Amino acid sequence: MQRKGYSRYVSLGTRIIAFLWDYIILSCYIMLLIGVSFLARPFLVPLFTSGPLSAEITGFMFITLPVYLYFAISEGAKSHATWGKRKRGIVVIGVHGQPIGIGRSFLRSALKFIPWELAHFTVWHMVIPSGYPDALIYGLLAVVYGLVFVNLLCALLSQNKQTLYDMIAGTVIQRKE
Repeated sequence: MQRKGYSRYVSLGTRIIAFLWDYIILSCYIMLLIGVSFLARPFLVPLFTSGPLSAEITGFMFITLPVYLYFAISEGAKSHATWGKRKRGIVVIGVHGQPIGIGRSFLRSALKFIPWELAHFTVWHMVIPSGYPDALIYGLLAVVYGLVFVNLLCALLSQNKQTLYDMIAGTVIQRKE
């Protein structure tokens, strides 16, 4: 069902281009972090080297959480879109055309970033030995790639061009008229 003011579902390609626009903002944030990290190096090094759990929590707080909040707050706001989505003229709405609100936006973003955060977890446990069996770490990496593949496949093949996380959250991406 399409909401008045919105037209067809958008392709995976359009979504990727919107993300690339958002990636400009994310890259600027990462460059800022890199710059600050040179100044705060004596304080940061122990957080990333004392163990995989400390490194994971630090990485989550400085990288994942701000990116997650950018997507969740932007898509749950009145515009229903991140900067990149607005540049492409697309929005995130509910499957029945309703605004998704901040709660559903937080759920959608959490589901979207599970593979990303799981990848961080496995990489930290590969870089800083943690005692987890290699089979578990490589199995988790397989899950990451599996989730990414399923999301891409769903976006390509589903009638409404929904990813798996969109299906679970009850959201769609549509072009704003």
